[in-house]
Amino acid sequence: MTDQTAAKVYIVDDDDSVRESLRALLGQVGVAAADFPSAESFLKGVRDDCRGCLLLDVRMPGMGGLRLQEVLRERGVSLPVIVLTGHADVPMAVRALKAGARDFVEKPFNPQDLLERIEVCLAEEAQAWAVAERQREAMSIIAELTAREREVLGLLVTGKPSKVIASKLGISEKTVDVHRSNIMRKAGVHSVAELVHLWLLAHPPRAE
Repeated sequence: MTDQTAAKVYIVDDDDSVRESLRALLGQVGVAAADFPSAESFLKGVRDDCRGCLLLDVRMPGMGGLRLQEVLRERGVSLPVIVLTGHADVPMAVRALKAGARDFVEKPFNPQDLLERIEVCLAEEAQAWAVAERQREAMSIIAELTAREREVLGLLVTGKPSKVIASKLGISEKTVDVHRSNIMRKAGVHSVAELVHLWLLAHPPRAE
């Protein structure tokens, strides 16, 4: 299984035997895990910036799996969810999928099948986290620029030459070039193409 050193599999199930078997299964392949007997204990014990994936029972005393999904979404927690369900709970599992769950597995589960599904979720989460981290870094770099530098950058990335930028901002071409040089130095890049990439990371195009 892919090594996800910063990730963890969170198990939320009120059945002690299920949690124990899942911990043992994950331990066999070296995947870190934490388990909770209820949705409430999970919410108390886990930070909103946790990483990894969530194995979630749909029927539990107190808060059920569907409601927990809603709470996590409200908090902005984007853990991929694999719903664990008994045969009679399949319709509820389908509702969980429609509410954003990544997958569902019927109990009793096939160990290898479940491990493969977990691996897919961890890989997807790692990729999404890496993209988000690059976006945060790009936004941080742009936030460190002066207001005028951000204006110049916003026009540079549209392909406008220094002469046009200077005219639009009411400054000299030389001043534009100075700003561009300062922006590149602060951003640690060496070309306008890299600046465009930085800008797009911080301002990803909206999906149609």
